Amino acid sequence: MMLLPFIAALFAPFLVRQLKQNAAWVLAAAPAAIFIYMLAHLGAVSAGETITGGFAWIPSIGVDFSWYIDGLSLTFALLISGIGTLIVIYAGGYLKGHPQLGRFLSFILLFMGAMLGLVLADNFLTLFVYWELTSITSFLLIGFDHTREASRRAALQALIVTGGGGLLLLAGLLLVWNVTGIGSMSELLASGDVMRDSPYYLAALILVLGGAFTKSAQFPLHFWLPNAMEAPTPVSAYLHSATMVKAGVYLLMRLNPAFGDTVAWETILPVFGGTTLIVGTLLAVRQTDLKLMLAYTTVSSLGLLVMLTGLGSEHAIEAAVLYLVAHSLFKGCLFMVAGTIDHEAGTRDVTRLGGLRAAMPITFAAALAAAISMAGLPPFFGFLAKEEIYYALWATNPWALTFTLVAIVGNALMLVIGFAVALKPFLGSPVQTPKHAHEGPVMLWLGPVVLASAGLLAALLSGFVHAGISTPMASAVAGEATPVSISLIPSIGMPLFLSILTVAVGIGAYLAADQLRGTIANVLAAIGWGPDRGFDQFMRGLVRFSFRVTVLLQPGRLDFYVKVTFAFIALALLLPMVLFDELPQWPAWPSDIRFHELAIIGIGILGLFAVIVAKDRVTAIVSLGIQGFAVALIFMLFGAPDLSFTQFMVETLSVVILALVMTRLRLNASDYRPTGERIVSGAIAIAGGLAFTLYLLKVTQGTLDMRLTEFFNEFSRPIAHGANIVNVILVDFRGTDTLGEIAVVTIAGLAILALLRVRTRQRPRPADAPIAPRTADGEA
Repeated sequence: MMLLPFIAALFAPFLVRQLKQNAAWVLAAAPAAIFIYMLAHLGAVSAGETITGGFAWIPSIGVDFSWYIDGLSLTFALLISGIGTLIVIYAGGYLKGHPQLGRFLSFILLFMGAMLGLVLADNFLTLFVYWELTSITSFLLIGFDHTREASRRAALQALIVTGGGGLLLLAGLLLVWNVTGIGSMSELLASGDVMRDSPYYLAALILVLGGAFTKSAQFPLHFWLPNAMEAPTPVSAYLHSATMVKAGVYLLMRLNPAFGDTVAWETILPVFGGTTLIVGTLLAVRQTDLKLMLAYTTVSSLGLLVMLTGLGSEHAIEAAVLYLVAHSLFKGCLFMVAGTIDHEAGTRDVTRLGGLRAAMPITFAAALAAAISMAGLPPFFGFLAKEEIYYALWATNPWALTFTLVAIVGNALMLVIGFAVALKPFLGSPVQTPKHAHEGPVMLWLGPVVLASAGLLAALLSGFVHAGISTPMASAVAGEATPVSISLIPSIGMPLFLSILTVAVGIGAYLAADQLRGTIANVLAAIGWGPDRGFDQFMRGLVRFSFRVTVLLQPGRLDFYVKVTFAFIALALLLPMVLFDELPQWPAWPSDIRFHELAIIGIGILGLFAVIVAKDRVTAIVSLGIQGFAVALIFMLFGAPDLSFTQFMVETLSVVILALVMTRLRLNASDYRPTGERIVSGAIAIAGGLAFTLYLLKVTQGTLDMRLTEFFNEFSRPIAHGANIVNVILVDFRGTDTLGEIAVVTIAGLAILALLRVRTRQRPRPADAPIAPRTADGEA
């Protein structure tokens, strides 16, 4: 089932070419099938069972492609597949006639598959692969309209922020793996206090939070999420309701049993979550674009979920679970409503809309139902979530009172936005809109109606929902049995009074929304700088820094690259030996050395001297071949005739080819270098030679490990069916390596041939033409 969205994505363009927008109905069968399949596990999971499976992916390092289904992952999978079904259908109507509809549906299905894999993954590395895949696919979706600069910027911004957070998450997961020896979520959740008791707990926590906070847009990293509204509305509706932005929340909920219940966890998460809640709602009130208003409330809702997860009490976890489900239903509905208004009326500006109730009655009904749930009013599921939030937060100590006040302000402002989206476009006198407004086709209003109805039914049938969804999910987050029992019948007490206070504050803010919007706008104008502008400044600074580094390290001179390469090789070999006292013992001169051995050494020294004193390039190349022939003779003397033959052939070809190239290129006969440059080059050459000499001496003075030799001796004939062990090694055991070497030599040969042919085709220079001045390295 995890592969089904990817398979559907493969066929999406073909189906759209054949069926046009009706292909969305066919493609929606894929997420619908996943929803039904996951729904079949509801009974087992609600009974306390977990479903696991998988296979070895990279067994050499203990990486499995495994999945883990409990109350948390099952709820997310149901939301992703259920809402995903409606989004695919909605996209078919919203992008009707779009020439790239097939590409869009393919991207949205890939995104769906990535998100499903993320919430079902058990192994750390499998989870990370899907985590990054959501960033990549969201980049494709946000930048779908790639002809617009704003879309490209938003897509790149989302990719950079969430991709950077993904690297932090990878570091955190690897640290947990290294500290605990555990590489899967299921084992980590069963490990008790192993991670909390580790001295590396805080480092791992900060790294993991870096990944979660970037993905779920926590302040001050929230700016990418509203900018992602450049994507088509189906993307916004899906991304904000059930998928990517909740990935960070999912990760925090998943890790709560292993990382929670510490001072750091219960301080960092509530502080950042509460700040995000207030910032998001205030910025939402400032907006007049329906999608931006909803986007900023998504930021605030994510902050509320992070805050509740961080508080970690039983009621806080229950509240987080209820609110996550309620938010997915009403936010998906409202985003699709905003898209339908834009599609049918031609604008999303709330100040240019009004009186659409008669023209769009079904859309209005769905919007009103979702807004009631967003405001936390009965009889919708959002009411249960808000009541449980106040059950969790209310206490008389300053810490609890602070977060209670934060929740009241945040929930009140979300009521303002919910009813601003649901009422202002539809009530009042009709306003002239860019397009003649009318009710959209069934593909546009089906999703909002289903999600709004689900929010109502979930509250009316809360007992069944709690038994199948809320309780298993809360138990998975808490790490112990956590029954959820709240219903539509409120209990008289402080939570109810706080809920009434929230509604009263929200109504007052709604009536003064225009003045409040102006005040917030003035404050933001006075502040001026913000994280979004800071991102642009950071990117410009990064480009400037990269340019300067590139100019410094990539000046375009081959001799500079060679010097730097050999200098760092020498440092990499010499420094460890010097710093860790690993210098080899200098070998004694052998007393039984023979005349022919001395002769070979002499040949090598003569060749070296000949290279140094050579007056022109061709002589230097030919002299350099003497070194190779001396090495070939050493191979022959010490019983390696095949290597000796290879060395003779390589040296001969190298000398011939280099000499041929040098004679065909228009270069100075000699390579003049200033004295200072000669000294630097000589020092680097001596350092490199000394480094390799000391390194080889150290290696040869160690104990010879014969295990690889024994392996080749034992298995060359039975496995590779070859008696010549050297040939078997080259062709079979390291055949891919050999193929790479052949490819390199072939490419180099082709490059040389092309260079020679280009030079040959150049027009001959007249005998009396002046010669262009050349630089020190011989280039004209």
